[in-house]
Amino acid sequence: MNNIKEILKERILILDGAMGTMIQRHKLTEEDYRGARFKDFSHSLKGNNDLLVLTKPEVIREIHAQFLEAGADILETNTFNSTSVSMADYHMEDLVYELNYEAGKLAKNVAEEFTKKNPNKPRFVAGSIGPTSKTTSLSPDVNDPGYRAVTFDELVESYTEQIKGLVDGGVDLLLVETIFDTLNAKAALFAIDKYCKETDKNIPIMVSGTITDNAGRTLSGQTIEAFLYSVSHLNLLSVGINCALGADLMRPYIQSLAKNAPFCVSAHPNAGLPNEFGEYDQTPAQMATIIDDFLANGWLNIVGGCCGTSPAHIAEIARTAQKHKPRTAPLLPKYLKLSGMEALTVTPEINFVNVGERTNVTGSAKFKKLIVEEKYEEALAVARDQVEGGAQVIDVNMDEGMLDSEQVMTTFLNLIASEPDIAKLPIMIDSSKWSVIEAGLKTVQGKAIVNSISLKEGEEAFIEKANLVRRYGAAVIVMAFDEKGQADSYEKRIQICERAYKILTEKIHFPAEDIIFDPNILTVATGIEEHNNYAVDFINATRWIKQNLPHAKVSGGVSNISFSFRGNDKIREAMHSAFLYHAIKAGMDMGIVNAGMIEVYEDIPKDMLTLIEDVLLNRNADATEKLVEYAEKIKNDSSGKKKELDDAWRNESVTERLKYALMKGITDFIDQDTQEAMDLLGKPLLVIEQPLMDGMNVVGDLFGAGKMFLPQVVKSARVMKKAVAYLTPFMEEEKRQAQRRCTRHWQKHCWGGIGL
Repeated sequence: MNNIKEILKERILILDGAMGTMIQRHKLTEEDYRGARFKDFSHSLKGNNDLLVLTKPEVIREIHAQFLEAGADILETNTFNSTSVSMADYHMEDLVYELNYEAGKLAKNVAEEFTKKNPNKPRFVAGSIGPTSKTTSLSPDVNDPGYRAVTFDELVESYTEQIKGLVDGGVDLLLVETIFDTLNAKAALFAIDKYCKETDKNIPIMVSGTITDNAGRTLSGQTIEAFLYSVSHLNLLSVGINCALGADLMRPYIQSLAKNAPFCVSAHPNAGLPNEFGEYDQTPAQMATIIDDFLANGWLNIVGGCCGTSPAHIAEIARTAQKHKPRTAPLLPKYLKLSGMEALTVTPEINFVNVGERTNVTGSAKFKKLIVEEKYEEALAVARDQVEGGAQVIDVNMDEGMLDSEQVMTTFLNLIASEPDIAKLPIMIDSSKWSVIEAGLKTVQGKAIVNSISLKEGEEAFIEKANLVRRYGAAVIVMAFDEKGQADSYEKRIQICERAYKILTEKIHFPAEDIIFDPNILTVATGIEEHNNYAVDFINATRWIKQNLPHAKVSGGVSNISFSFRGNDKIREAMHSAFLYHAIKAGMDMGIVNAGMIEVYEDIPKDMLTLIEDVLLNRNADATEKLVEYAEKIKNDSSGKKKELDDAWRNESVTERLKYALMKGITDFIDQDTQEAMDLLGKPLLVIEQPLMDGMNVVGDLFGAGKMFLPQVVKSARVMKKAVAYLTPFMEEEKRQAQRRCTRHWQKHCWGGIGL
């Protein structure tokens, strides 16, 4: 077979058009669908187009030939619905292998006939793998959002049967297309990868999603970038978009894929949008004109047609494509790319990714109680609070002896999927049990993070789990553990991380940018001398990893550092901020932390900061003792004194009060302070341009210096938004008054002046 990858470097390849549209032209009857073999079948079969490869193969053969005559390079098999899940609608699940085998064989025979006629234009067959008639990211029951009509495992089994039939039938490629639910597609890709590894085959894979509305999202809610990140874990031949939209409406999404995809990019749009009769009116010339724009911009490698497209459309598209060169994939930086419903790219400009920690039954007594009592609505509110507090990733852990952890993980993540304000974020699936991690991976459509795997059980188990993480399409946290136990020194940390990195990148080719090391944040100030250097060792190990293990990231559980001071939130908040300040400077990329337990580094009292940094940086032999004494002192101070100190900022000028409210994220007094500032300055716009922007500039400077963190900046933005909302009616009234003055002036001096 000619190498399709090499051909794609030379020219744009043409995919065929709409099988369904062409079948409709034949006006087949129920008897045609049944044929002799299914004459007495107990259920109606009209509309089961895939069955025609058995009952009317001459019709399908003719359609394939017409598209090849029109100039198509790639034929799609007539197997869009040939899975057991979809064939169950016709009670024909037992025919799945045969349908795929015969469809693959039929298309391959036609393709070979045309290749033989013109060996310089080889024809390929893509096994069409549709989305099935069910979705595993969404519930079909509005009253039960946690319910799923099909499971990931059921889809994998169904797709595997289809893949075997297609490959045995002789297809050259596998096309996972019209993806409206990315989790369904991930099940198909899981099945393909597993089948290829088990059979030692290397079959090129095409993936094509479908945008269902003008908001640019799939039916299951993902943006096009989030979709791309979710399916990019295999070395695809191409990624693209088809169906749902006409070519004109596809434009921004094709452009996005062309910019961000490391693979070839494809498009096979509909012939416009359907009219009121469900028919497609866009002519071949009209469609080709729109596609010509895509090709002129260098966005595509493969182009064809979906619903409503005939051989005439394909012929016109083929003629247009001859004028253009194929897209060249951009050289993309190796960033960690994650997704929920929306994409998260961890670029150097993001100084720290905050992972919300409160949806963790081992770390939050409140959350644990809600989960044990099955109060899922309230548990979802905890996750929502994390999002609103500035979390960019949500950590979910269900490791509790009283729970069926696998089932609870599945239920909770299914419920999150129905909450767009939470599901927009990537998920960190956190468990010490591999079965729980797998349960979580089978429920998320986005690109998640697995937390965690390690060398604790040896290399073989480590490699097996890493391969599965990759097959599920996730990034991975690697804990600094090996067969001898947890790394608790600088030397052990870097030795284990280096060993794990080499195994992952050299033995199984795991992308380095998807590796996140956790070199163990361990508790300091315990009174045990051996623990005094734990923070220093973590910080130094972080710096070493960033310098020596290219593209890898560093994370950790931040609250571990302060466990010695449980019950003293003031000390813990300051410890977290001081630790993050130094760890981020050393290269720490992300951390699991309660956004509500971080102080602004600049605002930590200097005497407290000195004592805390003495402990964290192990600067004095008696550092722990002094911090413990200080902690007891401030803990024993009466709450009345504390409140007096906390309220002292209210005695400052209104400018300073606004600045303080922005830095601390306090909205309690923002309306009255904004009004006072307006009374002082006279104009609402001046309040925004002067005290409010001055405050946000301070926030920006502190964030840039690593002395404030994103959750705090999010709170600052919330204060700013509330202040602007208060001022908006005043600005609108000023605008109306100005317009009235202008109108009166015009009426007096202009209108009257022209004698009207």
